[in-house]
Amino acid sequence: MRVIEITTPGAPEVLQVRERPMPVFKAGELLIKVHAAGINRPDVFQRAGNYAPPPGASDLPGLEIAGEVVDGDFSDTPFKRGDLVCALVPGGGYAEYCTTPSVQCLPIPKGWTTLEAASLPETFFTVWSNVFERAKLTGNETLLVQGGSSGIGAAAIQIATALGHKVFATAGSDEKCRACEVLGAVRAINYRTEDFVAVIKSLTDGKGVDVILDMVAGDYVPREIDCLADDGRLVFIATLGGHSAKLDFRKIMMRRLTLTGSTLRPRPIAFKGAIAAALQARIWPLLEAGKIKPVIFQTFPFEQAADAHVLMEGSSHIGKIMLTMD
Repeated sequence: MRVIEITTPGAPEVLQVRERPMPVFKAGELLIKVHAAGINRPDVFQRAGNYAPPPGASDLPGLEIAGEVVDGDFSDTPFKRGDLVCALVPGGGYAEYCTTPSVQCLPIPKGWTTLEAASLPETFFTVWSNVFERAKLTGNETLLVQGGSSGIGAAAIQIATALGHKVFATAGSDEKCRACEVLGAVRAINYRTEDFVAVIKSLTDGKGVDVILDMVAGDYVPREIDCLADDGRLVFIATLGGHSAKLDFRKIMMRRLTLTGSTLRPRPIAFKGAIAAALQARIWPLLEAGKIKPVIFQTFPFEQAADAHVLMEGSSHIGKIMLTMD
């Protein structure tokens, strides 16, 4: 089969088309003929040599796919040969065939193409796990999404809005802010021209928001603490702005704030399977009802994975960047 290989850590051009043997499924896994794969920030970090795959995972990049089940261990799964699925994969998504645990697979939502469905797993698993399970966004609580025009951001805005929450977002241009508001954000804040803390305080009558989904960290953190409501939760999923910050811990104690975070890729299969089951029960009906829509910015042929990475690193996109294998 053809694959996209990281020939050596480096710039996007190190991604090259190569040939490898087809992967062999293990117990509890399915073999999927890949129709489309999503591009995600961890792929870029891995290509640059800054995000090693977990032990036992493929060294090929790619964490989410959609395609046709062609073989596998069908002893404890609802899937069969010929089914179309989307899947969170431990690696190896930039390839014509990929294996993954069957519990990390989901049926293609009715009315969605395999390309559209391939844009779901990495972002939706991440948002559900962090915003709804870890930060426990519930009831009438409000959410601030940092980087609302990213793939993660677009997913978070749409999911939280569809579940009845008021969502705010930040983005780096007026165009991206408008896109966030089209997706459901009640107000998007251009962080280059506005102070997000002042805007959030004004919009919430001084209370602040209940949950913040943050992929920036760094010097954003003290400001985020200032715009959290009492008992608020700040959840980190990336550190694009830096790995450390100076904090006033008195504010955290006096206002009973929670700072937490997680990474998805190293978590156990059973953990990811539980997220898949929750998504199918809670979110798949919203996808099929049209309350959450695919947000795909640009699609590249398989052979142009390097160009897709250039676009990702430029951060001009709104939503997802995808590869197709056709």
